[in-house]
Amino acid sequence: MNRIKLSILIAIISSCLITTAQERTAWMKKARWGIMVHYLADWRSRTDSITTTTAIWNEMINQFDVEGLAKQVKETGAGYMIFTIGQNSGYFVAPNKTYERLSGNKGKCSQRDLIADLSAALKKQGIQLIVYLPSGAPAGDSVAAKALKWENGPHANLEFQRNWEAIIREWSQRWGNKIVGWWFDGCYWPNIMYRNEKTPNFASFAAAARAGNPESIVAFNPGVVYRTLSLTPYEDYTAGEVDKPEFISIKRSYEGKVDGKQIHVLSFLGRTWGMGDPRFTSDQIIGFSNQVIQAEGAITWDTPVQRNGLIAAPFVQLLTELGKRAGNK
Repeated sequence: MNRIKLSILIAIISSCLITTAQERTAWMKKARWGIMVHYLADWRSRTDSITTTTAIWNEMINQFDVEGLAKQVKETGAGYMIFTIGQNSGYFVAPNKTYERLSGNKGKCSQRDLIADLSAALKKQGIQLIVYLPSGAPAGDSVAAKALKWENGPHANLEFQRNWEAIIREWSQRWGNKIVGWWFDGCYWPNIMYRNEKTPNFASFAAAARAGNPESIVAFNPGVVYRTLSLTPYEDYTAGEVDKPEFISIKRSYEGKVDGKQIHVLSFLGRTWGMGDPRFTSDQIIGFSNQVIQAEGAITWDTPVQRNGLIAAPFVQLLTELGKRAGNK
């Protein structure tokens, strides 16, 4: 058995045996709510009317104010943050040699490890950090997608998944307990891609994410689903994506769990994900949040940030009000 196969086997056994999903997610139930931040190269290009290059991307990452953001999060009362590693552009906020080798793209991973620096700043404030990553290749980078063997749509994508797990494993081992969880987007074809007896599958996917921290919580997102549900036994909490939080439906829950997994809901405060002015009043946000919190779940609000990483004043005010009234009947 080669070293890679042995490490995968050890990680799978560890992720199953060390703790249960209920134990791993106990802190999330206590936290009750958190903030998500999308900091993505292509989104910033649209917002700031710039053309992203490797040099500009590194400049942006270097100027990101992790200490300022962490203080803002603390002041609102949020207990955790979900932060994007990258998405469709192929630009990422931390180094990854495996990604550069397998994708053939050099320089799109930032030189600064923004995740490590953000984690350190958040820990000073008592805030936990979860990272976000798509389950597929960067759709806007055709060179990387082809090199990683990605085929969009309902395909097994076995070669791609082995590559993607290797990339995830490097980040997980790099960060260790600096992060406490993963939120994987775009798991749209779970039966075809992940519900297999042989690896790669949900078990190996989760094991790669926990390679550096066996206590990391994992969620796989099938897309917008208003009823909270768990996609697989190998996740710890529900991804919970909703665009219209007024339609949230929590059924068959028990002690904050749905089918044994921590209830979690994710929606956005701006006009859309990561952008725009607030679309809800404070009373609306508190009402949506309390519906989840009173079911012993956790809710995450995606919040736009400025180019320097700081949250604009209108959103800080809304989140601070939520922090004061979260969980109140």
